[in-house]
Amino acid sequence: MTTLPLVDIEQRDMIASFPSFNPEQDDLMEFRRSLVEGTTALLNSGAVKYEERLIPGPDAAPDVRVILFHPPKTSRTTSAILYVHGGGMIAGTPDMQAGMLDRLASETGTLIVSVDYRLAPETPFPGGLEDVYAALVWLHESAGELGINSERIMIMGDSGGGCLAAATALLARDRGKIKLHAQVLIYPMLDLRTGSTNAPSDDPTTGEFVWTRAQNQHAWSAVRGELTDDDPQFGYLSPAFMRDLSGLPPTFIITGALDLFRDEDITFAQRLWKASVPTELIVYANAVHAFDLLPSSLGKRVRHDVLEAVRRLL
Repeated sequence: MTTLPLVDIEQRDMIASFPSFNPEQDDLMEFRRSLVEGTTALLNSGAVKYEERLIPGPDAAPDVRVILFHPPKTSRTTSAILYVHGGGMIAGTPDMQAGMLDRLASETGTLIVSVDYRLAPETPFPGGLEDVYAALVWLHESAGELGINSERIMIMGDSGGGCLAAATALLARDRGKIKLHAQVLIYPMLDLRTGSTNAPSDDPTTGEFVWTRAQNQHAWSAVRGELTDDDPQFGYLSPAFMRDLSGLPPTFIITGALDLFRDEDITFAQRLWKASVPTELIVYANAVHAFDLLPSSLGKRVRHDVLEAVRRLL
């Protein structure tokens, strides 16, 4: 079946603009290049200026590159967002979203720090996650220098970055050194079973466009590496497997009705509610994965909703 008639009418002709990747025949490096170039063009990121820093990485690991988006000088910065870019944890850079992050910093009066974490398969779990956590530690410890309140740090991520954001929130809770103020998860990638025969649910109306079952299974295999199902770290790899979700910060989640991650995102929100975590969830009709990046009424609406949620949570 084709789900194209279900896609938002303004976006139907645009979804082909997203880079495609067939794990069985396409080159990962070419997909990485095309993803960065395509997203940069969509978000008008090429003309945006930002501050770049190298910060201490995890123990025995390289330094981590972060890029900073400062709010207007007229704003009194008291909060910060640690942002984690998408790309299935196998592709992407923070630079490709510079246009969006620059606007978000301006519209919220918030310092935004985006992390250039190491990608799989070159660096499987937990390398990327520890890079993001190292950035969180640096941001927290540098609060005075950066002019922010260390108790008002939000973590935010999209797609594979949403997985790392959720996992970092769990890691911060369990390590007990940093208390996050909130988390915002944009169509997060949370359950490594999705797209496989072991998936808890598999609606054929999801996952035809942008991010497919084959892509998802390839990415999870690359990120997982040799980690076994019974490893105590498994819930940090795939947050859907974390048994205890209590104690997490207030959460905002969005997903699309045609997104491959729809059901795992809804299930995660339900589990957060049961764990008494204040959680908002919006599921957008006619929306494929990454639908917020496309110029359309739907894209404009979701960007407004995310902006208002960030303002509320901060």
